[in-house]
Amino acid sequence: MFDFLDTYPYLLPIIIFLGRIIDVSLGTLRIIFVSKGEKYKAPLIGFFEVLIWIVVISEIFSRANDMLAYISYAGGYAAGNFVGILIEQRIAFGIILCRIYTRKNGRELVSIFNRNNYGATLLEATGSVERIEIIETVIERKEMKMIEKLITEFDPDVFFVVEDVRVKQRGIFPKTRSLMSRWRIGK
Repeated sequence: MFDFLDTYPYLLPIIIFLGRIIDVSLGTLRIIFVSKGEKYKAPLIGFFEVLIWIVVISEIFSRANDMLAYISYAGGYAAGNFVGILIEQRIAFGIILCRIYTRKNGRELVSIFNRNNYGATLLEATGSVERIEIIETVIERKEMKMIEKLITEFDPDVFFVVEDVRVKQRGIFPKTRSLMSRWRIGK
């Protein structure tokens, strides 16, 4: 299958490096999907991850016998982790809970969220020094930049934390547009 490597042996480290980047990037995404309970996406990605390993990497390693091939393997692994994280950040998959602590009137922030089509819950609390208000909102992770902008415009000294959420159900959530609705005439 890789007989061309007998003619062009200098391609071996490059193929090892690129194969590991793809393999490890897929592995990173698979782990993320497993942790989020995505029972259909994780196995599909796992299939391609292992397919690359078995077909490409194992064939190539039968020919690898020098230090450059070993360094390519290690470098591809490291680069694959980096690329996998970049991909994960780009797709921003998942649901998060943003909990905002402010000394200002939290009702105003809830109203701002509502005007921007985000649901929010207001709680009154006592902090270590004074009374505070806690606002919680559950959003898609890709919406966090918008939420952060709204929060910091409301209160530049705000303190907030973000937590992963595995499941959301029954709340006020913005309607998501389907991919097909973008191409439908009149929508």
